[in-house]
Amino acid sequence: MSLFTTETVEIAPAGTWALDPVHSSIGFEIAYMGGTFRGSFADVTAKLDTTGEPAVSGSARVASVKVQDENLTAHLLSPEFFDGERFPELGFESSSLERDGNRLTLEGELTIKGTTKPVTLEGTVSDPITDPYGRERVAVELSTTVDRTAFGLSWNVPLPSGEPALSNDVRIVSQLFLTKEA
Repeated sequence: MSLFTTETVEIAPAGTWALDPVHSSIGFEIAYMGGTFRGSFADVTAKLDTTGEPAVSGSARVASVKVQDENLTAHLLSPEFFDGERFPELGFESSSLERDGNRLTLEGELTIKGTTKPVTLEGTVSDPITDPYGRERVAVELSTTVDRTAFGLSWNVPLPSGEPALSNDVRIVSQLFLTKEA
């Protein structure tokens, strides 16, 4: 069943929905030397605005990147990767949303390291619920895969086999819990 109308796509009841940062996460996964390297960002924002045409926006503070080793954190913040000093935030702005049942597709622009590219995020959205504290909330899970080199993140090192240690494809994953603002 599709929830399309001629004017808007119903994602959630009209209003502004703010991120619940305690229960939300934005992270990344990348193939690295035969395995998967994962990281996340601790300081993130996101908003769903359903007062008109639905829109999603969000950002992550680069300096809040979390990985298992301080040395790797410093490397990710360096100019070889995110260049956190010159580009302190990553961002996303939707340009269109489509909902079909609980499936959600967002078209928009992703900005990493000062470069903005179009992306498609796909995932799910829950129906609104009322939490034990009387707040309406929705859950949105989204992911996309981007070529990191298109955003200027081109560091790599060859393995003895000649293959690169780090894949160019990065999967960005988000689990967003949003509460309706009063």
